[in-house]
Amino acid sequence: MNVGDELPPLAVEITRTLIVAGAIASRDYQDVHHDPELARRKGSPDIFMNILTTNGLVGRYVTDHFGPAAVLRKVAIRLGVPNHPGDTLVLSGRVEALDGPTAVVRVTGDNGIGRHVTGTVTLTLPAGGTP
Repeated sequence: MNVGDELPPLAVEITRTLIVAGAIASRDYQDVHHDPELARRKGSPDIFMNILTTNGLVGRYVTDHFGPAAVLRKVAIRLGVPNHPGDTLVLSGRVEALDGPTAVVRVTGDNGIGRHVTGTVTLTLPAGGTP
C-alpha cells in the first residue's frame, strides 16, 4: 500500500428499506427518514438517508477493502446532496497518508445529483496488513 493508491469503487443501491432501517438502527426517528408525505411537506421530494447510515456505509467501504482486522480510529464526514430511494451511491477512496500501521483514506461518494459525502477515515492495519 502506498500514498495515492486508489480503492476500487463501491456502488450501493439506495432503497427505501435501507434508508428506513438505517434510521431505525441509529434511533433517528425524524419523519424525513421514514415518512414520504411529511418529507415532501418539508420540501424534499422523498425521504432521505441520515448521516449515521452514510457514516456506516463509509466505514463498510474502507473495511471491505482493508479487511476485518483493520480498526477504524476516526471517521470524519460531511454530507452534501441527499440520498433518496432509487439513487445509487458510488463510493471511491484514495490513500492520503501512511504512518506505520496507520492509514488515512480520503473517501467521496456521489449519486445522480452530485456529491453526497466527503471525508476521511483513519484506520490501523494489523502487522503486515496490506490489502
